[in-house]
Amino acid sequence: MTATAPPRLGPGDVLRVGAAGLRSRPMRVFLSALGIAIGIAAMIGVVGISTSSRAQLQTTLDRLGTNLLTVGPGKDFFGADSDLPDESVGMVARMPDVESASATGRMDDVNVYRNDRIPEGQNGGIAVLAARLDLPETVGLRMAAGTWLNAGTAKYPAVVLGSDTADRLGVAAPNVQVWLGARWFTVVGVLEPNELVPEVDSTALVGWDAAVAHLGFDGHPTTIYTRAREDAVETVRNLLAATANPQAPTAVEVSRPSDALAARNATDEAFTGLLLGLGGVALLVGGVGVANTMVISVLERRAEIGLRRSLGATRGQIRLQFLTESQLLAALGGVGGVAVGIVVTAVFAVTQGWPTVVPVWAMAGGIVATLLIGGVAGLYPAIRAARLAPTEALAAP
Repeated sequence: MTATAPPRLGPGDVLRVGAAGLRSRPMRVFLSALGIAIGIAAMIGVVGISTSSRAQLQTTLDRLGTNLLTVGPGKDFFGADSDLPDESVGMVARMPDVESASATGRMDDVNVYRNDRIPEGQNGGIAVLAARLDLPETVGLRMAAGTWLNAGTAKYPAVVLGSDTADRLGVAAPNVQVWLGARWFTVVGVLEPNELVPEVDSTALVGWDAAVAHLGFDGHPTTIYTRAREDAVETVRNLLAATANPQAPTAVEVSRPSDALAARNATDEAFTGLLLGLGGVALLVGGVGVANTMVISVLERRAEIGLRRSLGATRGQIRLQFLTESQLLAALGGVGGVAVGIVVTAVFAVTQGWPTVVPVWAMAGGIVATLLIGGVAGLYPAIRAARLAPTEALAAP
């Protein structure tokens, strides 16, 4: 007698056989796939939100620029507060690689209130600054309402409020008056929030001349904002202190506001790594759930395995069947997890006003990870199923 060749299973046959095993236990399949989906959704969501945040940061930096430098007074040799010279703004503006320079001057003894009936000291931490007219162009300030100071209003009791200041004072539009420096000032504008120089958001800004004439301002700038050429930022940074105060360059502090945004992004990346680790743990738990489901499936389907073996199925085909089931089960969870992760990222990004960005590598990596987990989780159950002898399997209750 000639030996009968075992039946061959094509890829389509393998998928049908594997899918049939899953369809027979839908609730168990759903719960097992859910574990995988949670892990993948967590990882996709974390990567997507982090990437969207970085995209928003890059958009902000592209709009506001990374070439803004600030100069402020530091401490002198004896540890006392120093002052910048009155002419420091002009000297900085004349540097070869500087595109523009502007300044503000802080008045610590001047406060602003909504009206003249609020007790002194309850100013909510609002700073009053003298501001030069070219400050918006240099810093990148935008008006939410009204207009910026001009050559006329800068000489009179007129004020522009930062976004936080306007909220605290209950001012939503210009042409109202606030009590500033023991006299009434008219609000001519309200600024939009500024991510690059957030300290301006909680200030009230008056014209330089008006501050000298009405508020006793001494004319010393406390912060000089400098726009350098993009290719010469470090060169300008190294020369700013000596230029702003040639007599005491060590008593000058120079900073780059965009560095603070970059540092915040680095902190977010560290936190993202932690969340990715937690998502990986959830994915591992999901893989254990898949392995458990497949082991139980082998135990419950011994009669089916024995029948297939009796009809000529080889050990390899039995292994392939159960590996396929495991892979399909994990793939269901992976696809569902990727979809949920994309939705979570989109919802969070929209609520924050960010662009929605989910890297393709993250989605593809999620699917590949689930297939690998499915293969590992299904390997032992598949080997166990293939080792069952037909007579032993058919005799099982």
